[in-house]
Amino acid sequence: MRYMLTYDLMETMRNTNQWMGASAKALASYPIFSMIPNPLLNWTAAWGEVTERTYERMVAKPDWGIRTFTCKDGKDHLVNIETVVEKPFGDLIHFRVPGREERPRRVLLVAPMSGHYATLLRSTVKSLLVDCEVYITDWHNARNIPVSAGKFDIEDYTLYLVDFMRELGPDTHVIAICQPAPLTLAATAYLAEQDPEAQPRSLTLIGGPVDPDATPTDVTDFGRRVTMGQLEASMIQRVGFKYPGVGRMVYPGLLQLASFMSMNAERHITAFTDQIQRASRGEASDYDAHNRFYDEYLAVMDMPAEFYLSTVERVFKDREIARNAFVVNGHQVDIGKITSVAVKTVEGAKDDISAPGQCIAALDLCTGVPDSMKVSHVEAGAGHYGIFAGKSWRNNIRPLVLAFIDANSGPVRGKKPANKNAAA
Repeated sequence: MRYMLTYDLMETMRNTNQWMGASAKALASYPIFSMIPNPLLNWTAAWGEVTERTYERMVAKPDWGIRTFTCKDGKDHLVNIETVVEKPFGDLIHFRVPGREERPRRVLLVAPMSGHYATLLRSTVKSLLVDCEVYITDWHNARNIPVSAGKFDIEDYTLYLVDFMRELGPDTHVIAICQPAPLTLAATAYLAEQDPEAQPRSLTLIGGPVDPDATPTDVTDFGRRVTMGQLEASMIQRVGFKYPGVGRMVYPGLLQLASFMSMNAERHITAFTDQIQRASRGEASDYDAHNRFYDEYLAVMDMPAEFYLSTVERVFKDREIARNAFVVNGHQVDIGKITSVAVKTVEGAKDDISAPGQCIAALDLCTGVPDSMKVSHVEAGAGHYGIFAGKSWRNNIRPLVLAFIDANSGPVRGKKPANKNAAA
């Protein structure tokens, strides 16, 4: 009961701040106050506007916002977001462009389940949609999943990926971004042993903690500094009465958001202070840079407690993936069994979450893959988000990934070299 009361207390605080913002905005915006212009009233209305929006976004799933696409024929085509596989904890969705010939590149984007929605990869999807048929894992918010749906840990996550890969078939190119990189590698190895014909053609791992100890950071080393008992007591709560998942044990998104923001508190305080000033001058808008960023950053989701705890214990503490000792459904996965899937790793030189060295460790684990089919790339000057979004991704990394996909497409597996920047 204590865990549920704590969860509801956080939601109450969020709801109260949203209400205070809405009240301040409404009160300071009464028309009669325009008879006595006062900068304080403008500032109060602006504070209310920014505060209401901020706390409201914390429980709202962002929209994909990908509605039309201009094809080579010069016409705008609608983009239909279709569910291909529907499961309790996450769906496989497809961005289909009616009226356009199907693209030869079929790409599965594996989105992280790390506190934000898959819409965090919106710009990645847009950039790939030009040349590819794009599919993505759309993970659900744990607070909306009834307890009757059962548990969901990293083994279940891996089996979800196995099912998604089977659904799309062997002519698929998988791109895993950040957190799911080690589990996507394990899912591919599981298929290599259990259903080799369903393996994807290529696997691109971007900024993921395959071996967290290779180059530890404050984030990946967190699990070393606390015991599992301390972690469970301080981080895990039970969903309150407001949501369909009432009673489910979760790592709350609001708690993780507080941790994220505390890491760069001064920068966030400055950003919100500046936004209030802009709003008071009438310079803010729904789609300005501040709102575009924070509408996504503040939209957080709860993670199932089993998934969060098993990730910390098995990926970070025990390093089961890095040691090639990961067990799925009672079967120990051997990453060395991957022989016909080309593997590429991408890292950012300035990544302070998964530092260079953590992801490239995957290539050493893939002992069965020929060197000609293993590729690594370190993007100079790029941080964690820059390697899958922004200028570094658009100008440098995306072309390399597409070239890697093209070099490993075709009817015959294992015959083509990956591309010219193969890892030594």
